[in-house]
Amino acid sequence: MPAADQALRILSFLARQRGPVAASTVAGALGIPRSSLYHLLATLEEHGFVVHLPVERRWGLGVAAFELGGGYARQEPLARLGRTLLADLVDRVGESGHLAVMTGRDVLYIVEERAPRRPALVTDVGVRLPAHLTASGRSMLAALPREQVRALYPDAVAFADRTGRGPARPRELRDVLRETRDRGYALEDDEVTLGLASVGVAVLDHVGWPIAAIAVTFSSAGERDAAALAALVEPVAAELGRRIRGARPSASEI
Repeated sequence: MPAADQALRILSFLARQRGPVAASTVAGALGIPRSSLYHLLATLEEHGFVVHLPVERRWGLGVAAFELGGGYARQEPLARLGRTLLADLVDRVGESGHLAVMTGRDVLYIVEERAPRRPALVTDVGVRLPAHLTASGRSMLAALPREQVRALYPDAVAFADRTGRGPARPRELRDVLRETRDRGYALEDDEVTLGLASVGVAVLDHVGWPIAAIAVTFSSAGERDAAALAALVEPVAAELGRRIRGARPSASEI
């Protein structure tokens, strides 16, 4: 099945890139004739596995590719590796924590750890929420190439709303993600549920691609310091990334 082989090689190549690339780059790297490559890209685009960015004349992974990643996560490896780390984090911070993955323009929660006597949350295992409103989603979006974010959020129609707060158009989202990158962690305040805020940190794979995120939710009216909480989440996200890559745990860092 040479066509299937070439299609899988294209997807694997795009997954290893830091951002969308030109068709000529794909053809040169994989040795696929241009005529065959464009036919394969068109088929993959039709099924949502790749997206074409006409202004940049580049190709990147599409929403269906994110769905595959979420499917892998739902089949337990990521949840199994993250559950103990998240439980330990929740014990230390005294706030509820979450492990989520991207699936299209949503985040999907795959592990939930509730802290005792903390506010009830809308998140739970299997729940989806708009990625651009959540700390988990923002941390992953901030780690994606900007072209990929533009493909996911091309216009105002792509933006869901929950509390009347948060970005509602591409320019506003770009500003939020720029602040997230500058800060080093994601923050949402009253944008998912009024009265609650969250900090989130992306879990990165070996090429720096966001494969999940860890977040902690707390009362926005309380006295918790978001930066201090994020400083406790960051090493846990880094440790989970190492475990997913097969590296030996570094317990001294968490």
